This record gives sequence, C-alpha cells and structure tokens, in this order.
Amino acid sequence: MKVILTQPVSGLGAAGDVVDVKDGYARNFLLPRKVATPWTKGGQKQVDAIQAGRVKRAAKSAEDAAATKSSLEGKAVTVTAHAGQGGRLFGAVTPQDIAEAIVAAGGPQVDKRSIEVPAPIRTVGEHAVHVRLHEDVSADVTVEVVAG
Repeated sequence: MKVILTQPVSGLGAAGDVVDVKDGYARNFLLPRKVATPWTKGGQKQVDAIQAGRVKRAAKSAEDAAATKSSLEGKAVTVTAHAGQGGRLFGAVTPQDIAEAIVAAGGPQVDKRSIEVPAPIRTVGEHAVHVRLHEDVSADVTVEVVAG
C-alpha cells in the first residue's frame, strides 16, 4: 500500500515522502496515528506542497539543529520518578518526561516525538537517549533517573 508520510517516521522516511508499506502496517499503525495518509492522485499535490515547505526550512533548521546539538550534548538531564525497593520505577519514564526535564535543565524546547528511547526506562540510574533534531543532525543525551 502506498502512503504519504505527514510526519517523519524513524526508519521509514521524512514528511512528504511517498513510501510503499505492508497493508497491515499502514492500516494498524500509520493511519490511526495520523502520521500518514493514503496515496491518491490528488494526494500528489499534498506531497508537492510538503516537499516545497521542507526545502525552504531545511537550510535554516540544519543550522538551528547544530546549535541545539551542541547545547544538548554537554547536559545531563535529571528526571525524578517514583521508585520502589531495588530502584524499580512505578511505570516508566516517557519521552514527554524527558522533554520537560530538558527544558527544566535550561535546554532548548524539544519535541517529544523526536526523542527515541531504545528500551523503556524502568529503573533508577543513567540511561542514554537519542534525540533527532534534523534529518542529518542528532544528539545523544544522558538521562539520570532518581527516586523521588
């Protein structure tokens, strides 16, 4: 099934790309989350508009992303979460929690959808998180989870 991505999807493509995916992936994941729309001939106009907007913003956002990367890479972000005995959390630390902690630490505003957590953070300690700032620029941030 051909779909038009309306938002960047890790491992699949950027907004405005036309990709061919399996029917179930499109029906059960991409379309309900509104990160893609079905491809139609009329949808090609939408693709052209998204790509034109992306080209205009690309140069400026790449410079901004490089500046944001330099400010993020040196920071250690602390997230406070409720924990039980043995350092196990009640629940998990979400990308939204990490984005709020980055702002609280004096860092830039980061979209929660651009934060990639390799595995759910469910223990106290230091964890590595990957933040996509631009197609070509990404930063690795250390998140320290403390019991609170």
